[in-house]
Amino acid sequence: MDSAMRQMHSRIFAVAIAATLLLVPARARQSHWAPADDKTARYIIEMERKWAEGVCVDNGVVPGLLADDFQGTSPTGERFTKSDELKDEKGAHTAHDCGLDEAKVHFFGDSLAVVYGIEHAVGKDKSQPNAKVCQVWTDTWLKREGPWQIIASQDNRVECREFFNDQST
Repeated sequence: MDSAMRQMHSRIFAVAIAATLLLVPARARQSHWAPADDKTARYIIEMERKWAEGVCVDNGVVPGLLADDFQGTSPTGERFTKSDELKDEKGAHTAHDCGLDEAKVHFFGDSLAVVYGIEHAVGKDKSQPNAKVCQVWTDTWLKREGPWQIIASQDNRVECREFFNDQST
């Protein structure tokens, strides 16, 4: 009986090891940085550009860009929703020279992407209307029921450095 039990445990262990080894390479292949010619990445970057430019002018991008269950975190640590962002988009636009400086897309499978970006705007800080404000951010995109949409974002204000303006997406 001991020999039979050891044999059964050995088989179960062998199957578990084999299954683990088969799953690890499959998961590793699912994660990749988007190449420059990736159609989905180009779409995502263009939408990120429109959102960055939306600080200067209401371009109507937010309703389709953000998922209904979107949750963001501002540079001050406050949480905001799609509804909050829609109100902000419809408000007064005092900023100018808004733009996306960099965006890099990392795919995790066929329906999840994380985008790492840098943007700038002059006049975004109402207390310093001529100051250039730069943000480094991370947005999480999900494709569900058809369209790609942002489900989460994290914004961080950083000191503007000259190289931000020299980067291209």
